[in-house]
Amino acid sequence: MPSAINAAVARQTAAGSVPSTAIGTTEGAGGGTGGIYSAIISRNQPIISVKEKTYEELHKKCLEKNILYEDPDFPPNESSLFYSQKSPVKFEWKRPREICENPRFIIGGANRTDICQGELGNCWFLAAIACLTLNKKLLCRVIPHDQSFIQNYAGIFHFQQFWRYGDWVDVVIDDCLPTYNNQLVFTKSSQRNEFWSALLEKAYAKLHGSYEALKGGNTTEAMEDFTGGVTEFYEIKDAPKDIYKIMKHAIDRGSLMASSIDDDLGFCYGSAPRTDIGELIARMVKNQENAQMTQSTVDYQGMEERPAWTIVPMQYETRMSCGLVKGHAYSVTAVEETVFKGEKIRLVRLRNPWGQVEWNGAWSDKSEVWDSVNEAEKIRLQHKVVEDGEFWISFQDFMRHFTKLEICNLTPDTLEVDKFQTWTVSVNEGRWVRGCSAGGCRNYPDTFWTNPQYRLKLLEEDDDPEDEEVICSFLVALMQKNRRKERKLGANLYTIGFAIYEVMALDFMHGTKHHLQKDFFLYNASKARSKTYINMREISERFRLPPSEYVIIPSTYDPHQEGEFILRVFSEKRNLSEPIVVNILRVIHSHHVAPIIFVSDRANSNKELTADENAGKDGEKTQADEKKRSSTKAHEESEEQKQFRNIFRQIAGDDMEINAEELRNVLNNVVKKHKDLRSEGFELESCRSMIALMDTDGSGKINFDEFRHLWDKIKSWQKIFKHYDTDHSGTINSYEMRNAVKDAGFRLNNQLYDIITMRYADKNMNIDFDSFICCFVRLDAMFRAFHAFDKDGDGIIKLNVLEVNCFMRVCLNT
Repeated sequence: MPSAINAAVARQTAAGSVPSTAIGTTEGAGGGTGGIYSAIISRNQPIISVKEKTYEELHKKCLEKNILYEDPDFPPNESSLFYSQKSPVKFEWKRPREICENPRFIIGGANRTDICQGELGNCWFLAAIACLTLNKKLLCRVIPHDQSFIQNYAGIFHFQQFWRYGDWVDVVIDDCLPTYNNQLVFTKSSQRNEFWSALLEKAYAKLHGSYEALKGGNTTEAMEDFTGGVTEFYEIKDAPKDIYKIMKHAIDRGSLMASSIDDDLGFCYGSAPRTDIGELIARMVKNQENAQMTQSTVDYQGMEERPAWTIVPMQYETRMSCGLVKGHAYSVTAVEETVFKGEKIRLVRLRNPWGQVEWNGAWSDKSEVWDSVNEAEKIRLQHKVVEDGEFWISFQDFMRHFTKLEICNLTPDTLEVDKFQTWTVSVNEGRWVRGCSAGGCRNYPDTFWTNPQYRLKLLEEDDDPEDEEVICSFLVALMQKNRRKERKLGANLYTIGFAIYEVMALDFMHGTKHHLQKDFFLYNASKARSKTYINMREISERFRLPPSEYVIIPSTYDPHQEGEFILRVFSEKRNLSEPIVVNILRVIHSHHVAPIIFVSDRANSNKELTADENAGKDGEKTQADEKKRSSTKAHEESEEQKQFRNIFRQIAGDDMEINAEELRNVLNNVVKKHKDLRSEGFELESCRSMIALMDTDGSGKINFDEFRHLWDKIKSWQKIFKHYDTDHSGTINSYEMRNAVKDAGFRLNNQLYDIITMRYADKNMNIDFDSFICCFVRLDAMFRAFHAFDKDGDGIIKLNVLEVNCFMRVCLNT
């Protein structure tokens, strides 16, 4: 079973997966099982920005009016800087023309040496930018090079290739940048009048809501946002034996790659270098503290407002004697081999996004080993003795000092040694909903089964003549959405993972796509799973399984955690990945004026009744079943019927009809006699829904026969309620609502279960008897209305405008 431990000691155990903790990494929450699409990933496929016209229109408008653009969505004020604190120092927003003479967007091409980190702990982001500059085609997609401070300048810029969970977005910004003493506070170029890196950082900050939202993270986040690729993560001490070959092929195939060194706190890449601006800000903060209080150190924890100097890292440097920095992200910019004293030496080139502070051991810029390397080889390896943050290190020293390696592949086959091909990808969007589909990991068997479930059909085996096994290779990537953007609302990354189960075709497929129940997971082990549960934005894993039908269960480690996610499945061969849902009502849209068509699965479910011994619980009850039940209970209920008639006559009066308020009195009097049912009675709103359900003549009242029919329904639903009210508390857990609805004969899709939970569950995710009955009354009314229009029983109805009004009246009245 999964268990919670620290990232530093996370391991796969015999009992199951364990979560890792990436302290300080925060990122994307919530949505329902949504649309899916499949496509063939290709590195060279052109991608068109869906919002490019917006930039062009804004740019043209500013030129026509001769004004400089000001971004209303990301204004040049403190709200764009911080969300959790106020600044004790005043940053001044300036345009590049106000900062220096002759500003340029790009000088001599955008390259990795242009990037110098400022006072923001976002080295993870800058390391990804440095990697991006190595792939010119990707770089030009993200950073349009046709922008300028000279020709057609209007103070507006855009970055058009950010991947956001399946979509490519164009981010438009103005060129106002935060400064202090006329120096850029955050990312800057090595050349004072070059601004592409500072503006790219601003666009990425806008994408996530503020500059502060970029503090701390993993390089993989930005790599994927630049490329739409899929990331694989290696613990270097547990890396495969051919890790050097993997790195070499990753570089050759255009993958983005970064590495880091643990700082004993996990992998929160948020350190920053010591700079003049940082010293000034820190000194001013300290002076203000001294003026306000006698103590020189202040504990701001727990205070509503904290000074913004915390965005400047409290500990500027965690340097080791070898020159490397702990808790820090480095770009991997090259992997090469050279000959040294007659032996082949493997080398790795890294870059510190600070633009300074380098490795000082063997093969560093000033290392004596370079004296034994000829000039031609030095030129090939681009060896330079410059303090620019970039350096060579032997592969042996790299493996000794670094702890983590992140590789963002543009396609999953990038790391394959001898082949290059396109992969098929299926993308599913979903959400964990508290009380309904946020079931937690396998440690919580009572709720694990309620998590979203995705069917995976592996249809074709791999084309590998050397492999005798009949195997399908695929990669599963689970990504949580929007957590970084929602930091200002208190969101943090959840600890996530997934499990894969094989399902027998006879039990599962047959086109029914049932949501697997609790017992399945109690008696069936997973065929594969993520190695660990970890609080990263995305977790991915490669698998090799035989062709068959499987179910993927993505989950958070703990239950009741609500958030959105995207599940991607990459495979070498054709596969089918889709959510397990049952479409009860679906609208078929048409461009022509025609009746609206509603589709139900009633026809299919009726066919299933013959093959399912328990279909009486989850399908339509036959007329024979109804007659048998009625005749059996007729004698038992005769005395109760007399009591009802007396109570009904006393309240209804001579006309023997009751309205909603009178119905409430009748029902509450009856409920009081059932001592085994803990209930405070029915609310008036519930009774109005019941009247609407049973009122056939539109009078707003029901007679005794209609009341008796209603009571029969309530009694059958009451039995279901009592079955799931195991602790006799008068409530049932919202997670049980899925089975309760099924037992009552209703078949719903996941979105409707989410809605039921949000509508009827209380803050403790419990549903009381009144809400339970009210929900079933409304479901019954909608299904009755649908079946009334479904004349031929094929699960499809066509409605004209008047019939739509009638259908909607039934739905709204209940």
